[in-house]
Amino acid sequence: MRVSAIIVAAGSSRRMGFDKLAADLAGESVLSRSILAFQACPDVAEIRVVTSPEKIEPLGGDVRRLGITKFVEAIEGGSERHLSVNAGLSRISEEIDLVAVHDGARPLISHEAISHCAEVAMQTGAASLAHRVADTLKRADENSDVSGAVSRDNLWAMETPQIFNLQLLRRAYAAVLDKGAIVTDEVSAIESLGEKVRLVENHDPNLKITVPGDLLVAGAVLGAVKPR
Repeated sequence: MRVSAIIVAAGSSRRMGFDKLAADLAGESVLSRSILAFQACPDVAEIRVVTSPEKIEPLGGDVRRLGITKFVEAIEGGSERHLSVNAGLSRISEEIDLVAVHDGARPLISHEAISHCAEVAMQTGAASLAHRVADTLKRADENSDVSGAVSRDNLWAMETPQIFNLQLLRRAYAAVLDKGAIVTDEVSAIESLGEKVRLVENHDPNLKITVPGDLLVAGAVLGAVKPR
Protein backbone atom coordinates (compact mmCIF):
# COMPACT_ATOMS: atom_id res chain seq x y z
CA MET A 1 0.00 0.00 0.00
CA ARG A 2 1.49 3.33 -1.11
CA VAL A 3 -0.16 6.48 0.21
CA SER A 4 0.51 9.98 -1.09
CA ALA A 5 -0.37 12.76 1.36
CA ILE A 6 -1.65 16.18 0.36
CA ILE A 7 -1.53 18.57 3.30
CA VAL A 8 -3.70 21.62 2.68
CA ALA A 9 -2.16 24.76 4.14
CA ALA A 10 -3.33 27.61 1.92
CA GLY A 11 -6.05 29.10 4.12
CA SER A 12 -6.23 32.73 5.19
CA SER A 13 -6.72 32.17 8.96
CA ARG A 14 -9.42 34.87 8.97
CA ARG A 15 -11.05 33.70 12.21
CA MET A 16 -7.68 33.37 13.94
CA GLY A 17 -6.41 36.88 13.24
CA PHE A 18 -2.87 35.61 12.54
CA ASP A 19 -1.24 32.76 10.63
CA LYS A 20 -2.41 29.78 12.67
CA LEU A 21 -0.26 27.30 10.73
CA ALA A 22 2.89 29.16 11.78
CA ALA A 23 1.78 29.43 15.41
CA ASP A 24 4.00 27.75 17.99
CA LEU A 25 2.62 24.53 19.42
CA ALA A 26 4.89 22.96 22.03
CA GLY A 27 8.03 24.03 20.24
CA GLU A 28 7.03 23.42 16.62
CA SER A 29 4.62 25.13 14.27
CA VAL A 30 1.09 23.78 13.81
CA LEU A 31 1.88 22.85 10.21
CA SER A 32 5.16 21.13 11.11
CA ARG A 33 3.36 18.90 13.61
CA SER A 34 0.89 17.84 10.92
CA ILE A 35 3.73 17.04 8.51
CA LEU A 36 5.65 15.09 11.16
CA ALA A 37 2.67 12.78 11.74
CA PHE A 38 2.65 11.76 8.07
CA GLN A 39 6.43 11.41 8.09
CA ALA A 40 6.06 8.93 10.96
CA CYS A 41 3.35 6.87 9.22
CA PRO A 42 4.88 3.78 7.57
CA ASP A 43 2.14 3.64 4.92
CA VAL A 44 2.87 7.15 3.61
CA ALA A 45 5.32 7.20 0.71
CA GLU A 46 5.35 10.91 -0.08
CA ILE A 47 4.11 14.25 1.21
CA ARG A 48 3.08 17.37 -0.67
CA VAL A 49 2.04 20.62 0.95
CA VAL A 50 -0.30 23.00 -0.84
CA THR A 51 0.19 26.48 0.50
CA SER A 52 0.40 30.18 -0.32
CA PRO A 53 3.38 31.43 -2.39
CA GLU A 54 5.04 33.35 0.44
CA LYS A 55 5.15 30.25 2.65
CA ILE A 56 6.88 27.93 0.17
CA GLU A 57 10.47 29.00 0.91
CA PRO A 58 10.15 29.03 4.74
CA LEU A 59 8.46 25.64 4.55
CA GLY A 60 11.46 24.23 2.71
CA GLY A 61 13.71 25.38 5.54
CA ASP A 62 11.51 23.74 8.17
CA VAL A 63 11.41 20.48 6.20
CA ARG A 64 15.20 20.35 6.01
CA ARG A 65 15.61 21.21 9.68
CA LEU A 66 13.16 18.49 10.76
CA GLY A 67 14.62 15.85 8.45
CA ILE A 68 11.34 15.20 6.61
CA THR A 69 12.52 12.61 4.09
CA LYS A 70 9.09 11.94 2.54
CA PHE A 71 8.53 15.56 1.53
CA VAL A 72 8.36 15.92 -2.26
CA GLU A 73 7.35 19.52 -2.90
CA ALA A 74 5.34 22.54 -1.87
CA ILE A 75 2.70 23.65 -4.37
CA GLU A 76 0.92 26.96 -4.70
CA GLY A 77 -2.72 26.62 -3.66
CA GLY A 78 -5.86 28.01 -5.24
CA SER A 79 -8.46 30.54 -4.13
CA GLU A 80 -10.72 27.75 -2.80
CA ARG A 81 -9.84 24.59 -0.87
CA HIS A 82 -10.95 22.24 -3.65
CA LEU A 83 -8.72 24.05 -6.14
CA SER A 84 -5.76 23.57 -3.81
CA VAL A 85 -6.47 19.86 -3.45
CA ASN A 86 -6.84 19.48 -7.20
CA ALA A 87 -3.46 21.17 -7.69
CA GLY A 88 -1.92 18.54 -5.45
CA LEU A 89 -3.74 15.71 -7.19
CA SER A 90 -2.30 16.75 -10.54
CA ARG A 91 1.24 16.05 -9.27
CA ILE A 92 0.74 12.50 -7.99
CA SER A 93 2.13 9.60 -10.03
CA GLU A 94 0.05 6.64 -11.18
CA GLU A 95 2.12 4.31 -8.97
CA ILE A 96 0.32 5.55 -5.86
CA ASP A 97 -2.57 3.48 -4.50
CA LEU A 98 -4.24 5.99 -2.18
CA VAL A 99 -4.25 9.72 -1.64
CA ALA A 100 -4.74 11.16 1.84
CA VAL A 101 -5.93 14.75 2.11
CA HIS A 102 -5.31 16.41 5.47
CA ASP A 103 -5.92 19.87 6.88
CA GLY A 104 -2.61 21.33 8.00
CA ALA A 105 -4.51 22.90 10.91
CA ARG A 106 -5.12 19.48 12.51
CA PRO A 107 -1.74 18.99 14.23
CA LEU A 108 -2.81 16.33 16.74
CA ILE A 109 -3.37 13.61 14.14
CA SER A 110 -1.48 10.42 14.99
CA HIS A 111 0.31 8.16 12.54
CA GLU A 112 -1.72 5.24 13.93
CA ALA A 113 -4.99 6.96 12.97
CA ILE A 114 -3.62 7.67 9.49
CA SER A 115 -2.73 4.01 9.00
CA HIS A 116 -6.11 2.81 10.30
CA CYS A 117 -7.97 5.09 7.89
CA ALA A 118 -5.70 4.01 5.02
CA GLU A 119 -6.39 0.34 5.71
CA VAL A 120 -10.13 0.95 5.49
CA ALA A 121 -9.72 3.02 2.32
CA MET A 122 -7.68 0.23 0.75
CA GLN A 123 -10.63 -2.11 1.32
CA THR A 124 -13.47 0.24 0.40
CA GLY A 125 -11.92 2.84 -1.91
CA ALA A 126 -13.01 5.79 0.24
CA ALA A 127 -12.69 6.46 3.97
CA SER A 128 -12.56 9.39 6.35
CA LEU A 129 -11.75 9.85 9.99
CA ALA A 130 -14.71 11.19 11.93
CA HIS A 131 -16.23 11.26 15.38
CA ARG A 132 -19.79 10.88 16.62
CA VAL A 133 -21.56 14.10 17.55
CA ALA A 134 -21.92 14.24 21.33
CA ASP A 135 -23.19 17.78 21.91
CA THR A 136 -26.86 18.64 22.15
CA LEU A 137 -27.81 20.28 18.85
CA LYS A 138 -30.33 23.08 18.40
CA ARG A 139 -31.59 24.89 15.32
CA ALA A 140 -31.94 28.69 15.57
CA ASP A 141 -33.68 31.40 13.57
CA GLU A 142 -32.13 34.55 12.10
CA ASN A 143 -32.17 36.18 15.55
CA SER A 144 -30.27 33.26 17.10
CA ASP A 145 -33.37 32.22 19.04
CA VAL A 146 -33.79 28.46 19.42
CA SER A 147 -36.38 27.12 17.00
CA GLY A 148 -36.03 23.38 17.51
CA ALA A 149 -33.86 20.40 18.34
CA VAL A 150 -31.73 18.31 16.00
CA SER A 151 -31.42 14.60 16.67
CA ARG A 152 -27.86 13.34 17.14
CA ASP A 153 -28.76 9.89 15.82
CA ASN A 154 -26.31 8.87 13.10
CA LEU A 155 -24.68 12.31 13.08
CA TRP A 156 -20.90 12.47 12.66
CA ALA A 157 -18.43 15.34 12.62
CA MET A 158 -15.91 15.01 9.81
CA GLU A 159 -12.17 15.04 10.36
CA THR A 160 -9.11 14.53 8.20
CA PRO A 161 -7.30 12.75 6.75
CA GLN A 162 -9.82 11.67 4.18
CA ILE A 163 -8.30 8.88 2.11
CA PHE A 164 -9.31 7.59 -1.31
CA ASN A 165 -8.34 5.51 -4.26
CA LEU A 166 -6.35 7.93 -6.40
CA GLN A 167 -8.36 7.44 -9.59
CA LEU A 168 -11.67 7.74 -7.73
CA LEU A 169 -10.72 11.08 -6.20
CA ARG A 170 -9.42 12.38 -9.51
CA ARG A 171 -12.70 11.43 -11.15
CA ALA A 172 -14.66 13.15 -8.40
CA TYR A 173 -12.69 16.37 -8.70
CA ALA A 174 -12.94 16.37 -12.47
CA ALA A 175 -16.73 16.27 -12.06
CA VAL A 176 -16.68 19.04 -9.44
CA LEU A 177 -14.58 21.31 -11.63
CA ASP A 178 -16.67 20.54 -14.70
CA LYS A 179 -19.82 21.64 -12.84
CA GLY A 180 -18.13 24.71 -11.34
CA ALA A 181 -19.20 23.46 -7.92
CA ILE A 182 -17.55 24.27 -4.59
CA VAL A 183 -17.01 21.48 -2.07
CA THR A 184 -15.66 21.90 1.44
CA ASP A 185 -14.11 18.45 1.74
CA GLU A 186 -13.28 15.37 -0.33
CA VAL A 187 -16.16 13.32 1.05
CA SER A 188 -18.54 15.83 -0.56
CA ALA A 189 -16.75 15.43 -3.89
CA ILE A 190 -17.04 11.64 -3.72
CA GLU A 191 -20.72 11.88 -2.71
CA SER A 192 -21.42 13.95 -5.82
CA LEU A 193 -20.51 10.87 -7.87
CA GLY A 194 -22.99 8.75 -5.94
CA GLU A 195 -20.15 6.76 -4.33
CA LYS A 196 -20.05 5.69 -0.68
CA VAL A 197 -17.51 6.76 1.90
CA ARG A 198 -16.80 4.65 4.98
CA LEU A 199 -16.43 6.61 8.22
CA VAL A 200 -13.63 5.53 10.53
CA GLU A 201 -14.28 6.47 14.15
CA ASN A 202 -11.39 8.32 15.74
CA HIS A 203 -11.29 8.24 19.53
CA ASP A 204 -8.20 10.44 19.84
CA PRO A 205 -8.15 14.28 19.87
CA ASN A 206 -7.90 15.65 16.33
CA LEU A 207 -9.22 19.18 16.63
CA LYS A 208 -8.84 21.77 13.89
CA ILE A 209 -7.06 24.92 15.03
CA THR A 210 -9.58 27.66 14.27
CA VAL A 211 -9.55 30.20 17.12
CA PRO A 212 -6.77 31.14 19.58
CA GLY A 213 -8.23 29.00 22.35
CA ASP A 214 -7.70 25.90 20.24
CA LEU A 215 -3.93 26.37 20.58
CA LEU A 216 -4.28 26.19 24.36
CA VAL A 217 -6.30 22.98 24.11
CA ALA A 218 -3.88 21.39 21.63
CA GLY A 219 -0.91 22.37 23.79
CA ALA A 220 -2.55 20.80 26.83
CA VAL A 221 -3.21 17.59 24.89
CA LEU A 222 0.40 17.40 23.72
CA GLY A 223 1.61 17.98 27.25
CA ALA A 224 -0.60 15.22 28.61
CA VAL A 225 0.09 12.55 25.98
CA LYS A 226 3.13 10.36 26.48
CA PRO A 227 5.18 9.52 23.36
CA ARG A 228 4.17 6.18 21.84
